[in-house]
Amino acid sequence: MKPIHLIPLANGAGGNGSGAEPDLSMLERVASALARTFRTPCRIRPDTFDLSFSHDAGRNQYHSTAIIQRLERAADPDARVLGVTACDLYVPVLTFVFGEAQLDGNCAVVSTARLKEEFYGLPRREELLLDRLIKEAAHELGHTFGLRHCMDWRCVMASSHAVERLDVKGADFCKACRKTVVEDGYW
Repeated sequence: MKPIHLIPLANGAGGNGSGAEPDLSMLERVASALARTFRTPCRIRPDTFDLSFSHDAGRNQYHSTAIIQRLERAADPDARVLGVTACDLYVPVLTFVFGEAQLDGNCAVVSTARLKEEFYGLPRREELLLDRLIKEAAHELGHTFGLRHCMDWRCVMASSHAVERLDVKGADFCKACRKTVVEDGYW
């Protein structure tokens, strides 16, 4: 199985996210969780990827599809790549996305912006943020393995359009989703 490379994404031009990168210690914990979930090495790449090119000033958000396309051009074809940012993401047809991935591809992106309790005016909760980020990262990487949204609300591949839905689902694949990945020879 291909290893997973986590790439910190930052906005070098100011704007939403104010250039902040995801916390390195949090990324290390995410990498560890993903390595266990996907049974493959997962490492954090030392380079930070500038995503200011994808900023939409009118929305004050970052276009996730454009980020994935740029990641794909820069990515190692022998690895799955997950970009992680603190900047708010969108696709044109939706108000926001927690993340996006290439179905059956190598690249995905996730954002911590709307996973943070502070976004909703609530006190900071680092462990909850970590739990949400691990779920969202596994979900988006699941799409790169060809998995679609699952009807089992407990499965990590269940669709989540709000943090409340993200909070109730599990961090693992259901039996059917896990079987699909196993049968396709990924494990």
